[in-house]
Amino acid sequence: MRIPLSWLREYVDLPAELSPEELDQALVNLGIEVESIVDLRTTVTGSLVVGEVLEIEELTGFKKPIRFCRVDVGAANGSGEPQEIVCGATNFVVGDRVVVILPGGVLPGGFAIGARKTYGRNSNGMICSVRELGIGDDHDGILVLPEDVPAKPGDDARPLVGLDDVIVEVEITPDRGYALSVRGLARELSHAFEVPFRDPGLAPATGATAEPAYPVRVLDTVGCDRFAARVVRGIDPAAESPKWMRQRLTHAGIRTISLPVDITNYLMVELGQPMHAFDLAALRGELVVRRAVPGERLTTLDGVDRALDPEDLVICDAGLPGGASGNGGTAGDGGVPNGGASNGGVPISLAAVMGGETSEVADSTTDVLFEAAHWDPVVVGRTARRHRLFSEAAKRWERGVDPALPLVALERAVELLTTYGGGTAGAEVLDIDHVRPAQRIVIEADLPARRAGVAYEPERTIALLERVGCAVAIGDGRTATGNGHGGRHASGPDTLVVTPPSWRPDLTDPADLVEEVIRLDGYDKVPSVLPVAPPGRGLTPEQRRRRSVSRTLAENGYVEALSPPFVAPELFDRLGLPADDPRRNAVRLANPLADTEPLMRTMLLGTLLGTLRRNLGRGHRDVALYEIGMVFLPRPHTGAPPAMGVDHRPSDEEFRAADAVLPDQPWRVAAVLSGEVEPAGWWGAGRPAGWADAVEAGRMVLAAAGIAGDRIVVRQTAYAPWHPGRCAEFRVDDVLVGHAGELHPAALAALDLPARTSALELDLDALPPAPVVPAPQISGYPPALIDVALVLDADVPADEVRRALAEGAGELLESIRLFDVYEAEQLGRGRRSLAYKLVFRAPDRTLTGEEAVAARDAAVAEAARRFGAVLRGA
Repeated sequence: MRIPLSWLREYVDLPAELSPEELDQALVNLGIEVESIVDLRTTVTGSLVVGEVLEIEELTGFKKPIRFCRVDVGAANGSGEPQEIVCGATNFVVGDRVVVILPGGVLPGGFAIGARKTYGRNSNGMICSVRELGIGDDHDGILVLPEDVPAKPGDDARPLVGLDDVIVEVEITPDRGYALSVRGLARELSHAFEVPFRDPGLAPATGATAEPAYPVRVLDTVGCDRFAARVVRGIDPAAESPKWMRQRLTHAGIRTISLPVDITNYLMVELGQPMHAFDLAALRGELVVRRAVPGERLTTLDGVDRALDPEDLVICDAGLPGGASGNGGTAGDGGVPNGGASNGGVPISLAAVMGGETSEVADSTTDVLFEAAHWDPVVVGRTARRHRLFSEAAKRWERGVDPALPLVALERAVELLTTYGGGTAGAEVLDIDHVRPAQRIVIEADLPARRAGVAYEPERTIALLERVGCAVAIGDGRTATGNGHGGRHASGPDTLVVTPPSWRPDLTDPADLVEEVIRLDGYDKVPSVLPVAPPGRGLTPEQRRRRSVSRTLAENGYVEALSPPFVAPELFDRLGLPADDPRRNAVRLANPLADTEPLMRTMLLGTLLGTLRRNLGRGHRDVALYEIGMVFLPRPHTGAPPAMGVDHRPSDEEFRAADAVLPDQPWRVAAVLSGEVEPAGWWGAGRPAGWADAVEAGRMVLAAAGIAGDRIVVRQTAYAPWHPGRCAEFRVDDVLVGHAGELHPAALAALDLPARTSALELDLDALPPAPVVPAPQISGYPPALIDVALVLDADVPADEVRRALAEGAGELLESIRLFDVYEAEQLGRGRRSLAYKLVFRAPDRTLTGEEAVAARDAAVAEAARRFGAVLRGA
């Protein structure tokens, strides 16, 4: 939001010599982010003066109009002679006063002005447009000063065009909507400098009359709890907005349109109350405020035809044909005569967001209906996001607007319109008011001091809350009084009952009041003291396990990715999950960040594969990613969560009740590989990643988690979205913990991923606790190395054979590793050879050849007993 400092000074007595640095520091101390503070006097350097056009010579023979002008700039050029300037604009005549920048000056953007010869004439300076001066976007012609502006040739033009002001641009957080206005920002600055503040929102206003200004029916008093309106008839449709209003709107970054519309925009910035101006002649019947009906459409002021959603609030004209059927309503609500029309009308405005084309103020409008209402922030925010229509009004409504402003805004709008546009204000005032009173907040008087570590006396706390605008009473019923300098309550109250002002809907809990006390007293007074760490053992075993797994994958070439946990419903179809797969049962968000991804993930692979696709789309070809995160598995038959405030720590029972309705959130680890795991080069051919790499990643994860190899079983299985012939399941102590292998070709095609992409996903919470492992005994005696090649059926898992060899070999076996798989016709159909490297070693002696061979034979015998294996070549 951009605000001229001169506008703020109308309502707060800021120091006369306030520097931009002091203003910036004051706003930052108040918790308001400052984007920029620009002194407009510094944006144009050199001589910027008023000039009077004396002569105009039209130059011919060029592709566009060119004029050679002689302009009186007084004594500003040092000689008093008329200044010769070549100009291409045609919207001025002899006798007009214009803005001239003389040679040596610099316009915004670093555009230096000099004397040069152009179009066969000497041009000494420039006659400026609004855009060239940086005070607006109008570039259609030269800025011609109005006749009533008191200025003579040679005078400094900066004050006349608004270049003597300071523009403050701030970024307002979502909870501070009141600061999106001159009124709110001036109030904040009055706190910072402890100077008087004149609240324009407390100006007197005409109340509701028995006869309404226009018949209106509000069918949804939750979405619209206040609707006020007044009429001005007989205005001059050609009346222009006053220069000071256009100038302030331009500085605020708002385009000027017409007097009635400019007035609504001006009051939106000044008071923070968005308004709308209807062409009264375009209305055919009573106005109806209701929710949209499926199938309804509306063309908004930006020219876009929009399909309305049943959650959208709309203002309808019941006199237009084809209106949707209404849902009832109370006859005579808000003073509507005869109960209003019977139907819901045709939408003419997307309430609180943008008006419609059919009722907008036009060049011929003479009768205007001003509307000032109060709308539900949640409804407006969802409508703005649904239609991607973030108007200035919607930005304010979703942050909260003062419900006490409508009548004040109408009074001010009518006054401005009749003053500058003529016309007569109607005596009737409509005010349908269903606003609920603010909820009181009970707070312990010493809570701010306990939270901040600063000794706020109760009287100081009361004074600061009253400065915000709160009404404060002592818990025993007495009225609280504080002046910040001792107060009048010697003993101090134990509790305070605080009623927030109407313009602060963000104050709902004691924590909000604590924040206000700390903010106004000064964040710099809060000591920087680190809290004492509670006693404990540091990381939990689960945390250490996750870190070990993450470190292991990173050390083996995988790159960690953090994916948002939101997925689209069609992801399950793309992955090829069966219709009855429990992973399709996902938690649906009530208010998702994106309507296309409303579900919480039930598996890590879905989001991780999206990250893989994004990396491939950026030109990466060899990618290995991993992620450790939670999935969200809904619990069946759970009720609503208990209501818990923020004024106290929930009890253990409340925590248990809340946990009972939350989805299960187990931790998982997933990894994906695509491209070459060993790159090709001058050293030889590379090796593409495959299912075996995903399986090996699973073994690395389990080893890092402290699971011994003899507890792990890896066997072939079929499980979507993996390839049924290249998928392995991992079991630990006969408990299924995850899957790894090559992804199904159909899933890869649906996700636009390369063939042979492989993946892993393991449930870390399903792993048993890691046992305490004794330190290994290292033998100094030499090992005995023996290779064994066994021929057996091809469907026997290699891991099962490894287990049989290890159990048969006995205690002398130090390690065993599969190093070759061989299939050939001479072995027989359905047969293959598995070759293992066995290492034998004794802790106390050198093994003899006979001992090593005996252990080898025992290992082979066990494999032969279980699987019918025979030594290859035997």
